[in-house]
Amino acid sequence: MREEGIKQRIYVKIPQERVGVVIGEEGRVKREIEERLNVSIKVDSENGVAIIEGREGSSAIEVMKAGEIVKAISYGFSPEKAMALLSDDHVLIYVDLRERLGDKPNHIRRVKGRIIGEEGRARRTIEQLTGTYVHVGEYFVAIIGEYERAMAAKEAVDMLIEGRTHATVYRHLESVMRSIKRKERFVL
Repeated sequence: MREEGIKQRIYVKIPQERVGVVIGEEGRVKREIEERLNVSIKVDSENGVAIIEGREGSSAIEVMKAGEIVKAISYGFSPEKAMALLSDDHVLIYVDLRERLGDKPNHIRRVKGRIIGEEGRARRTIEQLTGTYVHVGEYFVAIIGEYERAMAAKEAVDMLIEGRTHATVYRHLESVMRSIKRKERFVL
């Protein structure tokens, strides 16, 4: 229960080239997030910042979810894929390649190439095996999916960063996903 008079507020930095996507054509995307999560979003397009505030009767969780959706769009996901975060069991995971590899542009470019794969095949394979969405940005990899599946996709990305072969990564993912699917069947 939230105390009266205390407004939840989150600030999300948005790259200039993604501001229009967060707002959407005629404000459609922003309005949809506001309506579905009972929040108010103000976008300062000059500075590339979204201010997300709870409305009367909204919860801190709704404000945080709206922030995650705006972050996902700012990372490069389509609004449709970002809306998967409305589900309580979906998460957004961010892997900073500079943190893992340092600031060497050639090294980052090479590792990104391994994660994306030839014509996008490696990224697509990770998405298909795990049932997640994977986006490779300039200096990061972002993942949206159900928690365990997203963690499996992150583990695959980590393995590729470490230099493991694609075949090894896929075999490992298949094994992890068999285990996850077995658990999911027991829950049902």
